[in-house]
Amino acid sequence: MSTAIVLFRRDLRLVDNPALSAACETHAQVLPVYVHAPGEEGAWPAGAASRWWMHHSLAALDAQLRTHHAVLHLRHGDTLKQLRQLIRHSGASAVYWNRLYEPASIARDMQIKSALREEGIEVHSHNAALWCEPWTIATQQGDPYKVFTPYWRNLRSQWQAAEPLPKPALHGWRELPDGVPLEAFDLLPRIDWDTGLAETWQPGERGAQEMLEIFADDAIGDYAHARDLPARHGTSRLSPHLHFGEISPRQIHFELDRRAHAMDVKRRPDIEPYLRELGWREFAHHLLFHFPHTPTENFNPRFANFRWNAPDDAVLARWQQGRTGIPLVDAGMRELWHTGWMHNRVRMIVASFLTKNLRQHWHHGARWFWDTLVDADLANNTLGWQWVAGCGADAAPYFRVFNPVTQSKKFDPDGIYLRRWLPELADASTALLHEPWKDPALLKRSGYPAPMVDLAASRQDALVAYRQRG
Repeated sequence: MSTAIVLFRRDLRLVDNPALSAACETHAQVLPVYVHAPGEEGAWPAGAASRWWMHHSLAALDAQLRTHHAVLHLRHGDTLKQLRQLIRHSGASAVYWNRLYEPASIARDMQIKSALREEGIEVHSHNAALWCEPWTIATQQGDPYKVFTPYWRNLRSQWQAAEPLPKPALHGWRELPDGVPLEAFDLLPRIDWDTGLAETWQPGERGAQEMLEIFADDAIGDYAHARDLPARHGTSRLSPHLHFGEISPRQIHFELDRRAHAMDVKRRPDIEPYLRELGWREFAHHLLFHFPHTPTENFNPRFANFRWNAPDDAVLARWQQGRTGIPLVDAGMRELWHTGWMHNRVRMIVASFLTKNLRQHWHHGARWFWDTLVDADLANNTLGWQWVAGCGADAAPYFRVFNPVTQSKKFDPDGIYLRRWLPELADASTALLHEPWKDPALLKRSGYPAPMVDLAASRQDALVAYRQRG
């Protein structure tokens, strides 16, 4: 009776899980395993918010498996060593997993695959996270893409609404007695700062499906407009579920396409703007795979000598805490701290303020997002920060500096988002809400800080530094 190990990583679902489906189809017994090995993630082990999510997502997956008379076997330590022990104890002849695409994960997985195959163990890896593998999309010259639009045209020509894999026939589970409890991973915070995360999110496959249903029911028809309004739930909010593999791009596309075609032609929503956002996620992984140095180095080498301001802990702390004196920036940073998430347009604005108005290196922002976002993803985080800073692939021109006041007036004209996250300014008139420094009495009465910098002057300083970058 053949036994296979299915190694779960960031693919914490049962539906549309290629590794799980292949193992269940081929073997009589399957042992579901998760190995906690943060030391194998290079310089980017999961941040605090991601660890919180991982704990609850693993618990949700285990609960799902238990409804099928199985458990998620948990181990802690060197992945290859743990797999060897599991193979020895279970008699497994094969190991299945779904691929990860971060540089450290690729190197680790190649080592494991080579070692196990030399020992006579079958190893099968699958794609569960992306529509197309990063190495399958190339220019006519066979080079990786560096600009999104031609990449998207190529990817979109191959992107069809394929039906997801069903939940496999879940039987023949194998259990071992020597796993560790989930609490041994020490993923949850020791200080009670996660209340807002728990109020906002439901990690796990069920939570992902519910979020998709809400998006498909309420937001997709107006996505092209509503996605820019931070006061509305106009975006999918599926990014953390995608990152942890609780749902796949194929599942999302298939469901949106199915619903669109079930509607009357006159009422049929245009899902292309949202698919393009999924395409941007694919582009991020394409770039990380082909340019693995970019989490720490500028994609554009012309920025190697850019004159950043010296790191300033006090400046960074005010930005992190949402005490810059610029309402839209502060609202976004407080939303991030409370919920582990920030609206995408606001992400661009707070990043622009840090890298251009404050001229702090984008590394500082990327690291803070990495620790505080529940959807912290190395590919997306790297692409996003380098795009805003102007030093990345297909980047926004450096001279494009988001004006937070103009942006808040345009996309939060009634100040609903600002009042939600800046309660000290809740009673301010809408006009002053966007620019409270125009009334010193309001600042004194509310305790809200004066701006750290003059927006116009700091923008000009950034442009001067850009022209002198060498």
